[in-house]
Amino acid sequence: MLAGLAPALAAADPADLLRPYTAQYRTTARGFDLNITRKLALEDDGRFVLTNGGKIMVVGFQEISVFKVSQDKIQSISYVYQGTGLVSRRQELHFAPQQDIIKSLYKGQWYDLAYADNTLDRMSQLEQLRLALLENPAAARDITLRVADGKRIKASHLVLIGNETLQTALGAVDTLHYERLHDTARRKSDFWFAPAWDYLMVRTLHIEDGDPVEMTLTSATIGGGPIGAP
Repeated sequence: MLAGLAPALAAADPADLLRPYTAQYRTTARGFDLNITRKLALEDDGRFVLTNGGKIMVVGFQEISVFKVSQDKIQSISYVYQGTGLVSRRQELHFAPQQDIIKSLYKGQWYDLAYADNTLDRMSQLEQLRLALLENPAAARDITLRVADGKRIKASHLVLIGNETLQTALGAVDTLHYERLHDTARRKSDFWFAPAWDYLMVRTLHIEDGDPVEMTLTSATIGGGPIGAP
């Protein structure tokens, strides 16, 4: 299937490859279940707006990442995280390439981070991986991305572990399993993307200090149509 897709995708405008989607996920952490909605929308001015959030009782969060696509690269414009309820925490990133800075709000304080081309936020980095895979499935094996987060710029190393078939609420689906490398054994992050569904994220698993947080896809629409078992 991938070999058949590659010639058609090669001639496409990279921005056209990121079709709008709405995906529903169930997240399990410390015995609690939370339904999360992740949505990618394309605005009339050509900007993409990626939102992610959910709420259980009085606790919730909302993330918004705004970016555009130039050639084959995502160019981040802004990112906002807002926690609600017991943990009312806010983070912001505002990318100002003309001034060579990224304005970052972290724990109530603003920081000026050094801007460089292809700097992403923590949400848009996964869309950059999807875009790379959509353009050339054979090329995006391991990828290193520059990500602004809090007080610093960091390198995000995503390494392809292999192909795996996952059982999902939408049926069995073939996936690519990636791991994000960390500088400590106390943290582990894994992601699974489905080639048949525009490399939509199907599952994530984060473990920190022995506590797992798992997110699994329950339903989705891509380009306005529902997805199902490929």
